[in-house]
Amino acid sequence: MKFFVLTLFPEMFDSFLNTSILKKSIDKGLVEIELINIRDFTQDKHNKTDDYPFGGGPGMVMTPQPLASSIEYAKERSNNGKVIYFSPHGAVLRQSMVSNLAKEQDIILLCGHYEGIDYRIVEKYIDLQISIGDYIVTGGELPAMVFIDSVSRYVEGVLGNEESAVEESFTKPLLEHPQYTRPRVFEDMEVPEVLLSGNHEKIKQWRLSKSEEITQNNRPDLYELFKKDQ
Repeated sequence: MKFFVLTLFPEMFDSFLNTSILKKSIDKGLVEIELINIRDFTQDKHNKTDDYPFGGGPGMVMTPQPLASSIEYAKERSNNGKVIYFSPHGAVLRQSMVSNLAKEQDIILLCGHYEGIDYRIVEKYIDLQISIGDYIVTGGELPAMVFIDSVSRYVEGVLGNEESAVEESFTKPLLEHPQYTRPRVFEDMEVPEVLLSGNHEKIKQWRLSKSEEITQNNRPDLYELFKKDQ
C-alpha cells in the first residue's frame, strides 16, 4: 500500500516515519509513503498558498491552484488513488472505515491548514472527507498520521490490529459553511455571488443555510442536536 501525503509541512512526518511499527513496515516494503510539498506547486510569485476569504471573516484560506496541481501530480504517480481530505465536514473515522480503506492500493491524503481549503477543490477533487473526531486541530498532518497508522495495521504482514476510538463533542452542533478565496473563477467554477455582494446580513444568512445543509447531509446526529437547541 502506498500513501501520497500532500502537505505544507512535510518535516512534521520525520519522526513519525522513522519510529516503531511503521518504520519496520516501510523497511520491509509493506507500506510506502511519499511526502509532497504543496508549496512546490504554487504559481504565485511570492510562493503563497493562501489568501483572504471572500465574504470576509477571520483567518486565511488555502488557494485552489497549488492544491489542484499537487493532487493531479499525485494522481499521475499513483494508481488513480482515492483522494481523502481531513475535515470536520467528514464522517468520523471508525474501525469499519479503516478496514475498508486498507483494501485500497494507493491513497492520496490532503492536509489542510488555516480556515480550510477553497471549497471548489472539495467539489472537484475530493473523493472522501474524514474527521478523526469531534474536535479541532491546527492542520491535517496529525489526522494524516492517525489515518496512516490505523490503516497500515490492516496491511498484510504489518503487526497489530487493535482498535482504540475516543470521541468528543463539538462546541457547536453545526459544521462550518464552505470557504472560497481568489481567484473568483477557477476552472469554470465561480464563487457564490452572495459572498461578493458586500451585504453582511445576506452573507450571514447564506452561511447559516449552508452550514445547516452540510450538517444535515454529513452529520445528521449533530443536526438533530442543532434543531433541539432552536
